[in-house]
Amino acid sequence: MKKNFKALSFALAGMLMLAGCGSNDTAGGSTEDDSEKVYKIGISQFVTHDSLDNATKGFKQALEDKGIKVKYNEQNAQADMNNTKTIADNFVGDKVDLIFANATQSAVSALNATKTIPIIFTSVTDPVGAELVKAFDQPGENITGTTDNHPEGTAKTINFITDEVGAKEIGVIYNSGEQNSIVQVAEVKELAEKKGAKLVEVSVSTSAEVKQATESLVGRVDAIYIPTDNTVVSALETVISVANSKKIPLFVGELDSMKKGAVAASGFDYYELGYQSGLMAVEILTGNKKPSEIPVELPKSLTLMINKKAAEAQGLEVKEDWKNLGEFYEGE
Repeated sequence: MKKNFKALSFALAGMLMLAGCGSNDTAGGSTEDDSEKVYKIGISQFVTHDSLDNATKGFKQALEDKGIKVKYNEQNAQADMNNTKTIADNFVGDKVDLIFANATQSAVSALNATKTIPIIFTSVTDPVGAELVKAFDQPGENITGTTDNHPEGTAKTINFITDEVGAKEIGVIYNSGEQNSIVQVAEVKELAEKKGAKLVEVSVSTSAEVKQATESLVGRVDAIYIPTDNTVVSALETVISVANSKKIPLFVGELDSMKKGAVAASGFDYYELGYQSGLMAVEILTGNKKPSEIPVELPKSLTLMINKKAAEAQGLEVKEDWKNLGEFYEGE
C-alpha cells in the first residue's frame, strides 16, 4: 500500500507540473497578464513632412485609445532607401512585435526584411504595384495596411484644374525613384489628356533639386500639380515660393500640403488614415486577426478643399460657386 501511495503521489506531482507548463505555452511562454503586456513596435517613416507625421500620430492614438501599452522604436529614413533597409533589419534583430511602415519605401524594406513579423503600412499609393499585397482583398501572410490613393481623388483635382482654371499645360514634379509617384503621374497624364490638357513632367532625385525643377516650368505651364511624392513634398515651401512669385496656380495631392499654400487638393486627413492603420495593429496584437485576414483599406472620406488665400496669391480670382464643388479653407 505504501509503495502504491508513493507512486500515486509522484504521478499527481508530474501531472501538476505538466499542467503548469501547458498554461505558460498558452500565454505565449509568459506568465504576464495580457492587460499588462508592453508590446514592442518599430516605426519606420520614410521622411519628415506633415502628412506622414500626422499618419504616425494617428497610428499611436488608435493604440492608446484601445488601451494597448507600447514601447516604440521610432526611426526616420530621411528619404534614403538604404536607411529604410537598415531600419527594417534592426527591427527584425530587436524582435519587435509589429512594424509600422509609413510610406511605400519603408513598407517594401520591411517586407524584404521579414516574412513573419506583422507589418502594417500606411501612406502607400499602390500596394499591389509595389508588390506588398496581391490585391486589396488578398493581403500578405504578415502584411496589410491602408492606401492613400482614393480612386476619385486625383480626378476631382484634375477636373478642377482644367474646368475651373482652364489650364492646358500642367507641370508635374516628382521623384522617378518613388514607385508611388510613377503610378500617380501616369494617372494624372491619362486624366489630363482626357480633358484636352498636356502634362509637362520634371523629375528630381533629391529635395535639393525641387526649386530648380519648379523654376524650369515657368513660362511653360498654366498650373503645377504635385502628387503625394515624399521627396517633393518635403521641399514644398520652395515650390510655393515660385508659384506665388510667378503667379502659377499650384495644386497638390493631399490636404496637408494644400494648407501650406496650394490652391486646392482633393484628399483626406492623414491622421485618420494612420488611425485606421492603428486599429488594424490592435486586431493583430491582441490575436483577434492575422494580417492575412485584414483587407487593405481606402481612406474613409474624401473632400475637395480650396485655399482662398493661396488662390489669390497665385493670381486666381476666387469664385463663390466653387463652394458647390468642395469646401473653402480659410486657415487654422
